[in-house]
Amino acid sequence: MDKEIAVSLKNISKTFIIKSNDHKTIREKVINIFSGKRSNKKSLKALQNINIDIYKGESFGIIGNNGSGKSTLLNIIMETYKPDKGGVLITKGKIMRLALGLGIDPNLSARDNIYLNGSIIGIPFKEIGEIFSSIIEFAGIQSFVDTPVKFYSKGMKQRLMFSIAMYANADIFLLDEFFGGTGDQDFKRKSDLAFQKRIVDGKTNIIVSHSMQILKKHCKRVLWIENGKVKLLGNTDNVIKSYLGNNPKRNSNKEAKAKFIR
Repeated sequence: MDKEIAVSLKNISKTFIIKSNDHKTIREKVINIFSGKRSNKKSLKALQNINIDIYKGESFGIIGNNGSGKSTLLNIIMETYKPDKGGVLITKGKIMRLALGLGIDPNLSARDNIYLNGSIIGIPFKEIGEIFSSIIEFAGIQSFVDTPVKFYSKGMKQRLMFSIAMYANADIFLLDEFFGGTGDQDFKRKSDLAFQKRIVDGKTNIIVSHSMQILKKHCKRVLWIENGKVKLLGNTDNVIKSYLGNNPKRNSNKEAKAKFIR
């Protein structure tokens, strides 16, 4: 029986046009306008000929150095960016991008941030009210509900952000450095179980991460992107081994820790 495809990318390329103006002074700019000269334009190939099928219920990893095109690829899948002519994107189901800290306002209380972030990830206000107590209890911040988040410890902020995100509802999740370092050891164990139950099981996950440990734990297949091109696609252990071997300064014992996007 053939696997059902959740995300299909065919001949996906993305070119950005960058304008550069060599005329630095106002006088030069004015002369440039009246002379009819235009700013120079340069093209940047962010992605080149990406062909991937990601299957329903699969956790699929993406690795690569900074600037390799990982975020551009996620934006293509989210349809924030349109691919170059000839590229075809097919997705099946509701897509959501999750990143811890997205929308968190340090000047607002946990109560206000729950409603703000809940709205960002598509939870109706009425439903937020129904799950509000569960979010607070899961985060373990019952005594600080109306305290501005700027006075929270790092661990408290992480617990709050994770607890809100766990109530997101989608068929396909794009996870951009979503995991690592979530609270203390007790909360990590609790959050791992919640993540597995509410995000991983039965869902399609596309995980962009610098943490090889996270990718090995959750993904059977990994895509390695380099300079906007597919360098390698295949079994997680094999791809990571090649990736680390190609980067002698990087090793599994000193891998970069996942950072939250704020």
